[in-house]
Amino acid sequence: MADWISFWNGENAIYVNERHRQVHYARIAADLARFVPGPRARVLDFGCGDALGAEAMARRCGLLVLSDAAPAVRARLAERFARVPNICVRSPEEVEALPPESFDLIVCNSVAQYLTREALSALLCRWRVQLAPGGSILVADVIPPHVSAVVDAGALLGLAIREKFLPAALTGLARMYFSPYRRLRGELGLTTYEESEMRALLEGAGFVARRVQPNVGHNQQRMAFQAFRP
Repeated sequence: MADWISFWNGENAIYVNERHRQVHYARIAADLARFVPGPRARVLDFGCGDALGAEAMARRCGLLVLSDAAPAVRARLAERFARVPNICVRSPEEVEALPPESFDLIVCNSVAQYLTREALSALLCRWRVQLAPGGSILVADVIPPHVSAVVDAGALLGLAIREKFLPAALTGLARMYFSPYRRLRGELGLTTYEESEMRALLEGAGFVARRVQPNVGHNQQRMAFQAFRP
């Protein structure tokens, strides 16, 4: 995990251009909005990245806590949303210290692949305590074993065609071949789950779990799960 945190903490070319970055976060914000249970909901977005759509998300809830392990990402978030009264930025350690029943929704989008099964299981058990009764966790963008980097590239190209940044996507994919991300993915791998495995992990942590469709984001070869605290 430390290697991945270092990657996200530094400069990287994970987005092929600014159009890709803006489209990505706008889609994420729109997809997440449907899971917010109400205008007073307390929401944690864990591993949120740059969260460019967070302000739109904040308009739909009472409190939005943005948490990311990368200090540089947190610094950008704190500066960007300093004037939004119901957005606060916290480190994972600060989130861990919050009291029971602090949240009504916890979002874990495109994070599970960077964690070991043991680390994700520990988070789920902690989050169950931090959820209010009836609250839920959304674990999204989960990678099944059969979805390779080639499949991910195809999903990106489909998005690029729809959103009119195909030349940049082609260039970006060529650049990615020689990038630190590809090297880390090759060396460390990404944690993948069959649908039954993820459901079992969520249910083992004490949740009532279901797969939800569509997935959050553009890649519909990946999976999303919503898990409720009884």
